[in-house]
Amino acid sequence: MVAKAVKGFGLAAKTARAGCALPRKSKRVVLTTREARRYSALVEVFARSGPSRTGIAAPVTEVNPVARVTTLVQPQLDLVEARISQQAAAFDQAIEGYVTYAIGGRGKRLRPLMALLAGGATGQINSGHVDLAVIVELIHLATLVHDDVMDEAERRRAQPTINARWGNSLSVLLGDCLFAHALNLSTSFDNSEISRAIARAASEICSGEMIQTQRRFDLKLSVQDYLRIVKMKTGSLFAAAAELGATISEADSAVIAILKDFGMRVGTAYQIYDDCLDIVGNERTTGKTLGTDLRKGKFTLPMLIFLRSASEFERERCSSFILDGRCEEVTEILKNRLGNGALDESITGGSDLIREAQTSIESLPSNAHLEGLFALGDALREMFEQLRT
Repeated sequence: MVAKAVKGFGLAAKTARAGCALPRKSKRVVLTTREARRYSALVEVFARSGPSRTGIAAPVTEVNPVARVTTLVQPQLDLVEARISQQAAAFDQAIEGYVTYAIGGRGKRLRPLMALLAGGATGQINSGHVDLAVIVELIHLATLVHDDVMDEAERRRAQPTINARWGNSLSVLLGDCLFAHALNLSTSFDNSEISRAIARAASEICSGEMIQTQRRFDLKLSVQDYLRIVKMKTGSLFAAAAELGATISEADSAVIAILKDFGMRVGTAYQIYDDCLDIVGNERTTGKTLGTDLRKGKFTLPMLIFLRSASEFERERCSSFILDGRCEEVTEILKNRLGNGALDESITGGSDLIREAQTSIESLPSNAHLEGLFALGDALREMFEQLRT
């Protein structure tokens, strides 16, 4: 059962709590606030044009369960949003328009939300938390640009991807620029350990993506292998957001470790959710290209659970489908519950992981922002339940 495989995830962090504390002094990161320059007319046309270029309609607006949580820190999130939009002005005028396009689509902002809530759960939210939220979101945006290249995705946040409009070469370099810019911003903290922790998270993300790419079409990939990759490529940034949010608030080392573990569990669960969404989601409502995992040979949790319990005949048949590019047939098997309940088990495993994360912070002193972290977990579990077919 995936619940057993996921259970205990992050135990190593508990054993290392005594040494997890970071020096507490930090200061506000100096971010770019000057007016954005005009960029080339060609880029401006693309950056401001609608999402109809690929012939897919914009997504239908739906109530996102996470939106109920964001109200608690909405003023700070609005400031984060403004700061992110201002970052394009820090780049050379020749590429400023591409950066504007890359950061323009507003997502869930889960990582900034994690940083702000963790900061508020352990103290007063200040400008350092806002700056941290900007940095972790810029790192996330950089990974999205690279992911879309790897997946050959055409849609992201209801608009064509960077690679769909300007090609892979420019997209890779743009992702690199966003990574470098975020790391440069992180060096403005007085506490150098904060920038080091952010750099470590960025390194973990890239390493996780490389290992996932290395293990494409690998029928020997195990659930534990998958969880290790997910922890690296997604969990690490959530963990850093929660850990450093508490660090900036000058929380005790044990509290910092608990929140770091909370972030790791939630981030890991969210990647499981995203992997399930790739199978059962609708491109019109999600606003992004789906079905890329199987096409690219990335065996995610539902597929791994199916392969683990399938007969030899079923394994060979599905493997042939994938190798022949007939991934839609495998997707239908998983969606229609012919896949030994693999999708439902994945959904349950992800939801259980969030519940474990919530349990791990029950010992912390309660306040509105800590309750916000619980509510975030509830919202993500609700999103999991919406995936059940």
